[in-house]
Amino acid sequence: MDSHFDTEHEDAELAQVREREEEDVAQILSDKYGMSYIDLSLKEVDNDALRIIPEEQAHLADAAAFAKTAKTLSLAIHNPNNPTLPTLIEDLTTRGFLLQKFLVSKKSLDKVFARYSDLSFAATSKAGVFVVTPETLEKITQGEGSRKTLEQGFDTAMNLKSLERVSHLLELVLAGAFALRASDIHFEPSEEKALLRLRIDGLLSDTYHFDPATYHQINSRIKLLSGAKLNITNRAQDGRFSIIKGANQIEMRVSFIPGNYGESIVMRILDPEATKVSYKELGIHPKLLARLETEIRRPNGMLLTTGPTGSGKTTTLYSFLREIHSPEIKVITIEDPIEYHLEGIVQTQVEGEKYTFAEGLKSIVRQDPDIIMVGEIRDGETANIAIQAALTGHFVFSTLHTNNAAGTFPRLVDLGADPKSFGSSVTVSMAQRLIRKLDPNKKKERLLTDDEKKMIAKVFEPLTDKSLIPEKIETVWEPAPTNAGETGYKGRVGLYEAIFMDDELASFLRDNPSENDIAKLAGKQGYLTMAQDGIIKALTGITSLAEVAATVDLPR
Repeated sequence: MDSHFDTEHEDAELAQVREREEEDVAQILSDKYGMSYIDLSLKEVDNDALRIIPEEQAHLADAAAFAKTAKTLSLAIHNPNNPTLPTLIEDLTTRGFLLQKFLVSKKSLDKVFARYSDLSFAATSKAGVFVVTPETLEKITQGEGSRKTLEQGFDTAMNLKSLERVSHLLELVLAGAFALRASDIHFEPSEEKALLRLRIDGLLSDTYHFDPATYHQINSRIKLLSGAKLNITNRAQDGRFSIIKGANQIEMRVSFIPGNYGESIVMRILDPEATKVSYKELGIHPKLLARLETEIRRPNGMLLTTGPTGSGKTTTLYSFLREIHSPEIKVITIEDPIEYHLEGIVQTQVEGEKYTFAEGLKSIVRQDPDIIMVGEIRDGETANIAIQAALTGHFVFSTLHTNNAAGTFPRLVDLGADPKSFGSSVTVSMAQRLIRKLDPNKKKERLLTDDEKKMIAKVFEPLTDKSLIPEKIETVWEPAPTNAGETGYKGRVGLYEAIFMDDELASFLRDNPSENDIAKLAGKQGYLTMAQDGIIKALTGITSLAEVAATVDLPR
């Protein structure tokens, strides 16, 4: 009688023999390469160690970290001759790790690789997109205690033990930023903790702190989302990702910079709703607004907005572009980077030395646009090309970094522009700042002091159009918060001043006059300065006198 041959049993035994042989070979080779041998099928893998090397890099080098004690890192290596391995070892050494190298079988290494799918930052969302659920957002925004609710949410999430903990913490960070109307999210690590701060209405506010281990996990999660390299911690990186918030998609621009106690992270919230605000809602004085409505519709010329970083220049230009754009005209922009996407407008982005503002502007002019927006005039070549474009049938919008409207022209001269061309090219120079608005429900009126009345009189003294001065100069408004977590301010509004080109100014600029002389001559045009605009907003209860004084120079 023929005996039954059990192939499955034989195959299983053969596989076990091969595994033992593979382990034996690995043990023999470990002596050859001067490494210790380990069988990882008998050892637990440390997730914190595993996170140190990105999965893709680990596969390329045939190596992975499986244990970590302080700065000592245990590294499992399958092929010591892998050409990518020396680069990985050099990178880990540069980051300050003391390496213990172990030769392992392919089976051992595959076990470590399989654990990558268990990492907390590889859980919920795909790379590049993060979802903030309506339930989380609603929970944070309910009632008046958004800050307190957010803090309680963090405390609860910190005690979670699941792999979802880090994703939930990040969701709370983002939901809190939206609920509190923050423009930026800052993570600032120190020796004992990492501080979370939100920039609300232009000012940073301490919000929460995380222990270093939790912050490391949040850092890895943000890097994975934004496309930054997990293994690079000793140099600056930039990234982007999107957030799904209800029916809207919000872009996040992320910056990582190295520090003594870990990487500092700043996330800029680029909410497209911010650019949909009408130019009529920016806080521009009615007299100035009426003139600007005419100027931005010119067939050629240039409007320059000036002010420091974060003063709302880009939002102002976008609001003008949205107002004048129509199917009959072509609008092209060159930006660094493209922060907001505008429908129906061709937007291009600076790319290192390959596509600079100057090179881009040369190319754009060949595309026959009616309107050109240049993100910023930084050098003489860009300034001169922009001026030539304004002289040859295009209207150019751009920005400069100067303190006031009068400083535009000396700045252009410093960049190498010819002052004789200003009269025919630069039609509007506008400066702006952002100040906090008083919360209508949390403010109080008070009488002006004698010193404040004298200061206000000095501010209005040079104004030629006295009809712009309020009739009542007796009281101002100030914040009156109802609890310790409030400031009495809600939202921001702009302060503006502008100089318009006319024959007298064009002739005057040919001799390259000083900033002060330009400001004096421009005063004859009868428009408000930023200081005068601020005082009027304080007298009418839009903002406080203290807020104006902190933003623009007022006489003493």
